[in-house]
Amino acid sequence: MDLFEYMREQNKENESPLASRLRPVSLDEVVGQEHIIGKDKLLYRAIQADKLSSLLFYGPPGTGKTTLAKVIANTTSAEFLQINATSAGKKDMEEVIQKAKDNAGMYGKKTILFVDEIHRFNKGQQDYLLPFVEDGTIILIGATTENPYFEVNGALLSRSIIFELHPLSLENIKTLLLRAIKDKEKGLGSYQAEITEDALEFLAEISDGDARMALNAIELAVLTTPREEEGTILISYEVASECIQRRAVRYDKTGDNHYDTASAFIKSMWGSDADAAVYYLARMLYAGEDIKFIARRIMICAAEDVSNADPMALVLAASAAQAVERIGMPEAQIILSQAASYVACAPKSNSAVVAISEAMEAVQKERMASIPAHLQDAHYKSAGKLGHGAGYKYAHDFPNHYVEQQYLPDELAGRKFYRPTENGYEKQMQEYFQKIGK
Repeated sequence: MDLFEYMREQNKENESPLASRLRPVSLDEVVGQEHIIGKDKLLYRAIQADKLSSLLFYGPPGTGKTTLAKVIANTTSAEFLQINATSAGKKDMEEVIQKAKDNAGMYGKKTILFVDEIHRFNKGQQDYLLPFVEDGTIILIGATTENPYFEVNGALLSRSIIFELHPLSLENIKTLLLRAIKDKEKGLGSYQAEITEDALEFLAEISDGDARMALNAIELAVLTTPREEEGTILISYEVASECIQRRAVRYDKTGDNHYDTASAFIKSMWGSDADAAVYYLARMLYAGEDIKFIARRIMICAAEDVSNADPMALVLAASAAQAVERIGMPEAQIILSQAASYVACAPKSNSAVVAISEAMEAVQKERMASIPAHLQDAHYKSAGKLGHGAGYKYAHDFPNHYVEQQYLPDELAGRKFYRPTENGYEKQMQEYFQKIGK
């Protein structure tokens, strides 16, 4: 390292964001994630003993994935190399592997490769690493905000231990904020800042388990707040609220949060809980979810889970879908709220789903049955000679506009596919069937 490089590193360390400066260098400094790094846990023991196998850290932003990798870097005797999957190319990977081979061949030294945002690697890039993980050339540590079971190759998964990191608790965030204010060496201790209890509670709550967000907010507050007459910087609730004016919801339209929130939204409508349905609707809207996606889910739920128990549910859902496209946000949220709450409160039936599922299974698995002759079309040329339509009974010619007649093929005669429930309008349908003797 030459003088200029040394100065760059020094400046980078001194001028880097607070969240980076406060990053722990040992396990004892890590806050939170006790379920995986408690002193009796596997990961804690493996790091302390420097006996690591390949690992995958999975969790939301700001929960400590990179922090744990840095702790490992500070405690291991192995060479620790790091690349970011968003910017690393084939040449970078080849250089890392060559260095790992040199470490093993020349010095008998292991190499740990930390790949941040490993889900950004495509299949080919992940496949490139596989043989070197398999033969021990590198010990892979990957960090991802996405579900590794979807985003990481199965072969790499089978050779790695997955550790899921959870959002930090309120107390964890408070601990980090107070540490940031008091630490004179790496934190903001030299500024003589103080924080009120309600401001501390607010920042801890609104950061939503994301340590980086909380630390960025307290740094901004300290650096931009004028000193009091006695020389201290007071971080009040008002100051804290200005530093985070909007909660940053963890939500990725292509990731787990998208599917989890949509799933909770739909299941709340299934479960007739309008309050929960509107809450999850609000979360999706707040995070910028596509209103057409939400409208489609409401329409599907109206057909799938309300069905003929309340036929108006699908009519309303379809009208809402058309309306939100014409109107757009923010007013579209009112229309979606009306549709979601209506579907949630409507009587439920999945009889249409059951009916088409059983009918599709009959079509797919059973021999294609012949359509009864009396139901076949008698209008085309020569149909009459073939007996098509002969004996057909026109329902409107009979009392109650109904006549007993076989409609299913002979092979399926008597089979029941649609079975209305006792809920809502379907109960009236059953009463009608009883009236006409069906």
